[in-house]
Amino acid sequence: MEFHFDDKTLGEIEKVLETKFAKRGNQYRAVLLNTEQERKLIIEIYPEMSIGSKKGNLVSIFTQASHVQLHFCKGVVVSDLLGEVTFIAEHKGHLSGIVVEKQAACSTFTNVDASLLSGDFEKLAPEVMLSGIALSLAEHLLEEEPGKDE
Repeated sequence: MEFHFDDKTLGEIEKVLETKFAKRGNQYRAVLLNTEQERKLIIEIYPEMSIGSKKGNLVSIFTQASHVQLHFCKGVVVSDLLGEVTFIAEHKGHLSGIVVEKQAACSTFTNVDASLLSGDFEKLAPEVMLSGIALSLAEHLLEEEPGKDE
């Protein structure tokens, strides 16, 4: 199943992150402000853009101190309870994800082995456990056979 950023998905993201996307051409842009902690985060979503010789979804996150990108975003997990949105990409049984919090913070996890998501987290080192737990919300988005996605 191919993922597309549609109005419903963008609306769910807006609701949880308490922001609004502005559409400019083939780009959606939203700004998150946390004045209490003096943080600003910008999300830019480029649906179905050319990435090399292929087309896919590109998500860019800008903060005062960083710029991170997720190429070929294949899904989004929106969590009202946690107040965060997780953007997911998968390649050959490995996940990468950006978790954006409504408090204008984000975390990035790259090249995480998909088998960690359904394992026993208590058996993992704390440094490894964090990525498994953070991305486990996206387990339902994975291909049935790890490595199947090119």
